Amino acid sequence: METADLPCGGRAVRDSKISNGPMLRFTSSEWQTFIGGIKNGEFDDLSR
Repeated sequence: METADLPCGGRAVRDSKISNGPMLRFTSSEWQTFIGGIKNGEFDDLSR
């Protein structure tokens, strides 16, 4: 997975093995909410 800052202030995410493939775009607020969820353990049960 690769992430990159976008000029508009958001964040883009894509599969690093498919560099010309599709990407997901997130606003800054969406990205911060996602990172906060990771830090708070909201996705811990997904690895089981």
